[in-house]
Amino acid sequence: MTGGTDGAAAVTDPQLACPTSAVVDIVFSRWTTPILWTLNAHGRQRFVELERRIGAITPKVLTQRLRQLERDGMVVRTYHPEVPPRVEYEISELGRSLAPLFAHLAGWAAANLDRVERARHDYDTDPAR
Repeated sequence: MTGGTDGAAAVTDPQLACPTSAVVDIVFSRWTTPILWTLNAHGRQRFVELERRIGAITPKVLTQRLRQLERDGMVVRTYHPEVPPRVEYEISELGRSLAPLFAHLAGWAAANLDRVERARHDYDTDPAR
């Protein structure tokens, strides 16, 4: 008796209603985009180099995001068993395949962020609010 309940679940469950939800969760988490962007732009980097280039990210958060991105297949971690040990990170082919998406978003941002700022200003200064 699965009649209409499956359809109702698809409408109320955001994961089922929007098939891109999982991608958005992976790609647009708070620090994912700057990490992938930096690795794509600058190539293989050590943790400290990546941290320095990104700026405001804490080491704890960078570690967590890199682990998640490695788990998701977006980043490759290479451990070099030297003294002292050396670890490098680079964007994977899967991660690199997001470049057209980022380019499209950058184009959208260049074309529309001023409109977003105007809309925010209009909203914030509307005396009726």
